[in-house]
Amino acid sequence: MNLPDPVVQVSSAVEVAPDVVVIPNGHVGLVPNIGVIGGTDAVLVVDTGLGAANASEVLAFASEIARGRRIHLTTTHFHPEHAFGAAVFVGSYLVNRAQALDLARKGAGYLEMFRGFGGAVADRLADVSVPVPDEVFDGVRTLDLGGRSVVLRPTGRGHTLGDQVVEVPDAGVLFTGDLAETGQFAIFPWFPPHDTDVSGVGWIEVMDRLVASAPRIVVPGHGTVGGPEVLAGMRDYLRELRDETWRRRDSADVAAEVRAVLVERYPEWTGQEWIERGVGCFCNFSAD
Repeated sequence: MNLPDPVVQVSSAVEVAPDVVVIPNGHVGLVPNIGVIGGTDAVLVVDTGLGAANASEVLAFASEIARGRRIHLTTTHFHPEHAFGAAVFVGSYLVNRAQALDLARKGAGYLEMFRGFGGAVADRLADVSVPVPDEVFDGVRTLDLGGRSVVLRPTGRGHTLGDQVVEVPDAGVLFTGDLAETGQFAIFPWFPPHDTDVSGVGWIEVMDRLVASAPRIVVPGHGTVGGPEVLAGMRDYLRELRDETWRRRDSADVAAEVRAVLVERYPEWTGQEWIERGVGCFCNFSAD
């Protein structure tokens, strides 16, 4: 697999609200949108990029912003391009309990899988080990950065078991991780028998709640920063994927049929390979 080098470009950083900066992914695969949120006493970084070199660039950038203020790190979920640079942020990494369990139970498998991509991706993970959080919290964690509170809110099962959104209430900004993307089909990590924790039905319920929260600015896991339409668009797509899959559940080639329908509806979107994974997830849904 010949993937482009997943380089985080800190020089492309933009301020989307006062003291809320996004390092955009530039539509490069395996590069997330990264946040740097400032208060008078501390700064919070959201996601690291893939590997120590990327994370070091992010930490240096955040340190320039912080100018001596304490730096915290959190991650939206455990996948390598979001979390596998956390070791660079010594003593500052906090996540919710379900995400910590994801790291402990599945981190090594995902590290091996991503190294299997070869090339620049493998190089960036050559000396990386599975991150170990410095602080694990239960429930919702409100972080006081000084004059600004940031809410770390676990969402329940969706894209992963440990999904977490990051809310900046005073600025109306929401970081979603891979619960939402722009310009691409929803990423379904449905890899039976190794990983079947993604829940399409749960994901839709999560998106309903996020839509109802009505943020002003939405920073998706990958793709262009937008407004509430980012959430509504992903929620509506997931509903379509569910409905088209269940309508054809008894078909001999349900995945191909659903893919054809959705590619026609979203011709500009990338990541068509995730449609089949989503179909598999919805076909295996059980209410039990």
